[in-house]
Amino acid sequence: MEPAGSRGAQALLGELEARVQDVVRASSWWERHGVDCAILALSLLAVPAGFLCLRCDNVLVFAVGITILGVCHYTLTVKGSHLATHGALTESKRWSKIWALFFVEVCTAFPAEYANYGHVKMHHGYTNVVGMGDSSTWRLPCLNRFIYMFLAPLLIPNITPLVALERLRNLELRTALRTLGLVSLGLYSHYWLLRNVSGFKSPSSALGCMLVTRSLLAHPYLHVNIFQHIGLPMFSQDRKPRRIHMMSLGVLNLPRLPVLDWAFGHSIISCHVEHHLFPRLSDNMCLKVKPVVSQFLEENRLPYNEDSYLSRFRMFLSRYEDFMVKAPPITELVGLQ
Repeated sequence: MEPAGSRGAQALLGELEARVQDVVRASSWWERHGVDCAILALSLLAVPAGFLCLRCDNVLVFAVGITILGVCHYTLTVKGSHLATHGALTESKRWSKIWALFFVEVCTAFPAEYANYGHVKMHHGYTNVVGMGDSSTWRLPCLNRFIYMFLAPLLIPNITPLVALERLRNLELRTALRTLGLVSLGLYSHYWLLRNVSGFKSPSSALGCMLVTRSLLAHPYLHVNIFQHIGLPMFSQDRKPRRIHMMSLGVLNLPRLPVLDWAFGHSIISCHVEHHLFPRLSDNMCLKVKPVVSQFLEENRLPYNEDSYLSRFRMFLSRYEDFMVKAPPITELVGLQ
């Protein structure tokens, strides 16, 4: 079998795309979009139950309410925003725009334009290219490993709307006003429901509950964002590899994890390689084409990176200085171009 480096990278990618498209064409609407839309709809429908559980004095029922609201929050803000930003929820461009505004701005409290630019255009367009799509957003060299891995995630719910406010000054006035209105609507609705449905008596207790529910899965959210790219080969802008090599070298899959599969989606957890190769596929379709992609990369002697959550966690704790403080070294690509 000839090595991948001896064949045209574009031809390899074209062959893989053809195989994946065969699977997509043979799939129903339910497989392509329906499964993920149903998960998001169920999450929305479960939200009232979460707020009502918080009215109960029973500690166990109260904890169930926190869990429901926390998981639903991350399903809508991570899975929903991710799929909507990539236009993977629907074939309609108009509805893709509407869903992006709802999930990114109302639910996540972040400008949709910056989510599209930072994630789709930069991170996906220049995956692991130093200074562009290298996940450097998540690197905070001023923090030590324990603060970063254990305490910093709790700041994400507070930092996100503050970053959103800072970004507003770079948007057109009309867009900035729309974003400010939708972000404010999302945050105030959460607060209002806690006061008027859940029965929190004081503003501080309602705000505290907002912070708890929005922090419930903050640790795995931060960890997953660094585990899947940082520590893998990094490239320079002028010598970046072709797309199929960039994605096979610089992206890593984690194993199936039920709660994170539901809240974050397969494309962020166990099918991240597939997602980077085919970003417009829904989570369910990424899972369906996973055997095709893994087999193809193996046949052509290309990397297919996989590792466990615990293994990556241990590695980041032991090599935190190398990965998160020092500048990442550029990988020399020999025999790929």
